[in-house]
Amino acid sequence: MSLGANPLSWWRNFLSLPNTHPIKTIGVALLVALVCSLAVSYTAVTLKPLREANRLKESAASMFKLVETLALGFPKPRLITLADGHYADRDPGTRAVLATERDLAQIGEREDVATVYELYEDGALALVILPVRGTGYKSTLKGYLALKADLNTVAALTFHEHDETPGIGTRILEDAWTALWRGKRIADADGVIWLEVVKGEGRGVFEVDGISGATRTGGGVSRLVRFWLGPDGYGPYLKQLKRQGSS
Repeated sequence: MSLGANPLSWWRNFLSLPNTHPIKTIGVALLVALVCSLAVSYTAVTLKPLREANRLKESAASMFKLVETLALGFPKPRLITLADGHYADRDPGTRAVLATERDLAQIGEREDVATVYELYEDGALALVILPVRGTGYKSTLKGYLALKADLNTVAALTFHEHDETPGIGTRILEDAWTALWRGKRIADADGVIWLEVVKGEGRGVFEVDGISGATRTGGGVSRLVRFWLGPDGYGPYLKQLKRQGSS
């Protein structure tokens, strides 16, 4: 087959080849792959805003469900600076890279300013809701952790985004499992965080039952909870709230 300088001539020569010709076979395969690749890329780009919108809707729905479960009013969003726990006027959109030894949640980096949710009743703090995320077994887990007014007792835990193993890791969404978190304590009198998901049945105020077959998912939940309650997460903010409550 003569390629020639004219692309149209090249295309006609290509089409005139027998269907069994190796050049035509390879060429058709490459063209099909190219068309499929372009179609997938176009779909991914055009649907990205829709996917992001759906994620936001799922997150909001999860928040509403959590608040409804606790039978309380809707909380007020507040911007906080994670480094010192103080309230912020705006979110600069900057992020901090986490050292490996401090990155319990295995997220690589975290925002400098985060949004938390506070609920007050009769002028007194009643509930704090903290967005949390971290690496599970197969995916990033995203959810909300609600704390009671003492800031050391779990009011609720819920997840709204993950891609864990169906029927096993996905059990972190089940009401029967998330209900086990209610009333659990975060830290001891010295401020040491002990809250975790254990293998088998949880015993005591710091332990939550593990999920059979989902040990690594449960471990991811333990790590993300400890990270976000610790010094690189919401720890400084929770300390500020305690100081306000005791003043």
